[in-house]
Amino acid sequence: MSKTCCVTGHRQLPAEQLALIESELRRLIRQAIADGYDTFISGMAGGADQIFARLIVEAKAEYPVRLEAAIPYAARTKSRDLVFQSLLAQCDDVTVVCEQYSSGCFFARNRYLVDRSDAVIAVYDGRKSGGSYYTIQYAESRGREISFVRVMP
Repeated sequence: MSKTCCVTGHRQLPAEQLALIESELRRLIRQAIADGYDTFISGMAGGADQIFARLIVEAKAEYPVRLEAAIPYAARTKSRDLVFQSLLAQCDDVTVVCEQYSSGCFFARNRYLVDRSDAVIAVYDGRKSGGSYYTIQYAESRGREISFVRVMP
């Protein structure tokens, strides 16, 4: 039986904490794989999402895991960001949640992540606003298991 894990996290992460954040994300991903998770979903935003996606791409060299990109709106796939395009090309599946950009497309993408996942990894600094906070609240309301990578503000 397939088990799915997604990530939520901040786009802007303190540079001095990046190595620790990446190390903790890698540990949680390996633990998820050991626990039977074989599908991982990233919203593909900068920061935590792309670090997570890169670590799943690395894990694919050792484990039979899949990476899905959940893109908030169709035009985002045309980004000129080379890191984004490189990661997108290495995804096993790409889901576009909304055809057109709207003020709610990122929230729709975040709900998609949680609704398709059994567990959530949150790279989170504790702030009580923003997309990561919303996604954590939504995941809690849906009874999802949440693992935290703590970020110091």
